[in-house]
Amino acid sequence: MTFAWEKAMMTDLFGDRCKEPLAEGAVILRGFALDRGLVDVVSTIAKAAPFRHMQTRGGRQIGVEMTNCGSLGWVSDQRGYRYEATDPLTGKPWPSMPEGFGDLANAAAGAAGFGSFRPDACLINRYAPGVKMGLHQDKDEAGFDAPIVSVSLGLPATFQFGGIERSDPVRRHELRHGDVVVWGGPARLAWHGILTLKQGEHPETGRSRINLTFRLAGYR
Repeated sequence: MTFAWEKAMMTDLFGDRCKEPLAEGAVILRGFALDRGLVDVVSTIAKAAPFRHMQTRGGRQIGVEMTNCGSLGWVSDQRGYRYEATDPLTGKPWPSMPEGFGDLANAAAGAAGFGSFRPDACLINRYAPGVKMGLHQDKDEAGFDAPIVSVSLGLPATFQFGGIERSDPVRRHELRHGDVVVWGGPARLAWHGILTLKQGEHPETGRSRINLTFRLAGYR
């Protein structure tokens, strides 16, 4: 199977026309991940590490369902936010990151102007209509040199992207199936989130949106 990002690398199929700048160090790659195989792989991962609602430090249930793949997985409970090598639900290591996932993340980072990117964690979020993700920073990693690569699958969503200060202006951008957002460098700690997901039905994901967030946690 030849994936869309591989075609882009070989033929420059997408070019700059589908790169939508958000800020210095941040870009949306429109339609960069349109392959049916991605949703199928997520289903396989979820059989080994089921989606679940994690809790915040304060004991509040997070509305988005989550799971992970890779050598590390992001977890949240009353002990705080962190990365762990073992799934606390199953007691087993997280499913290995599929090679195609890593290749996609690396290709997207390259298309956005970053160097080689080999993530060790992929946080998988599943949104149902009525669920949102509040503004936050991705700062649980050991370092911030590597970018974040975020892949949208399924229902469209409104992505909020601000600056590195909480008080900075926040702009809204529609994300559709196959869009990839990459941010790093001066934008690495930008505040971002997802507004409440609207009702809808997608032919590949049904009544849900799936988000793959690739990160280099950097813990050994």
